[in-house]
Formats: sequence, structure tokens, C-alpha cells
Amino acid sequence: MVCNSCGREVDAQPCPHCGAYNVLDKGFVRLVEFLGGDRAVVQAARVSVGQGLKTPEKDRRLINYLMKHEHGTPFEHAVFKFHVKAPIFVAREWFRHRIASYNEISQRYTQVKDEFYIPHKLRKGLKGNKQASEFVDFQDEDALIRNIKEAYGTAYAIYRKLLERGVARELARVVLPVGIYTQFYWTVNARSLMNFLRLRMGEDAQWEIRQYALRISEIFRQKMPWTAEAWENLGRKKP
Repeated sequence: MVCNSCGREVDAQPCPHCGAYNVLDKGFVRLVEFLGGDRAVVQAARVSVGQGLKTPEKDRRLINYLMKHEHGTPFEHAVFKFHVKAPIFVAREWFRHRIASYNEISQRYTQVKDEFYIPHKLRKGLKGNKQASEFVDFQDEDALIRNIKEAYGTAYAIYRKLLERGVARELARVVLPVGIYTQFYWTVNARSLMNFLRLRMGEDAQWEIRQYALRISEIFRQKMPWTAEAWENLGRKKP
């Protein structure tokens, strides 16, 4: 297996070299920086009464109390910064979570790479639920996936032709489909992260973004085990 972030051969995830988790066929998510944690939440909560950290048992109980009673602001004092590579149609959903900071690679300043998302299997929309889909067996599935690849190839060939003729990158990119990969940095506090995970790990979330959310939830549990456990035990409530 090759790491989609650093390109090195790896036997397991996360990558031991760069810490990235492979997602989809060419994407990844990796934690770049982390500030605070469970104890930062406790410190932020207790400052209101002029106190700080106590014993691990009492600190853990406080986190459970905060979560249960929806006292959310202390969780904003733990911050994650991720580097993400995802198809543009996934990024568009991601960017709807606005209580966060984003910086994305610019197609105006860089030539876009020939990297497109190829689904391993096709899904069918569910009647009566515009947001849900399910994997089904299409008789002509292989041919349909070939059609997707051909459409990508045609679009990218036109893009390259426009660049070769001197058309500006900012205009040449208009022919590129939303299945092309982009990269961005995402800085988000733990409170907003839990809201993202609550929505994007749901059964009605689009399958592709759910794969990213599942990986991010692993990182969240590793970095903030007390908070993650309280959140899970209370049914992933929004604090």
C-alpha cells in the first residue's frame, strides 16, 4: 500500500512517515497540529470559579457534566489543524461547516494535477430521501465507470490544450469537473469538530465524506479520549 500523502510504501495506517490516513482512492487526511486537549477543556471551564485542574477522576467527571448539560464553550479551547486531500464535491460539503478556518490550494496559481476520484462501485439514490443512496449492482457498472474515466480524460485534455494555447489558469479551469482532487488546511476547535462528526458520520451523510469523518473520529478519540467517550456515551449530542 502507498501513502496518498507522501508516496511511500506503508503496511498500515496511519502512515508512520507523515501520519496521514488514506481516504478514497487518492485522498488523505492528516493531523498537522493539535493544541490543548481534555485538560484544556477542564481549565477553561474551571476558570469561571477561579480554579484549575484537580484529580484525573474529578476532571473527567467535569467533562461528562459539561457534555451532558450542553456547556459547549470550554470545548472550543482544544484546536485541531488538518491537511486534507479530497474531491471538490466533497470539499464543497465540508466548507459548509463555517465555524472553522480554511485555506485551499488555488487553481489560479497552480496547474491542476491529473487526479480524479474514481468510485470503486456505483450507488443508487433512494426514493423519498434526496440525501441518501445505497450500493447496488448495476449490470453495466464497469462500462459506466469507464464512461466516468473517459469524461475525466476529455475534460483534462481540453484543460491542457487551453493552457498550451496561453489561456490563463483561472479561466482554463472552468472545464474541470468536481471529481478532481483539491487540497486544503482545516483548523477547527473540538466543539465544531464534534458537530462535523455528528453530521458527517450519520447514515444519511454522503458516503465519500463519511469516509473522511470516520478517520477524523479516530484522531479525535486519540487526542481527546475523555471528551470523545462522553460525547459517544451521550449519543453524539452537540455540546
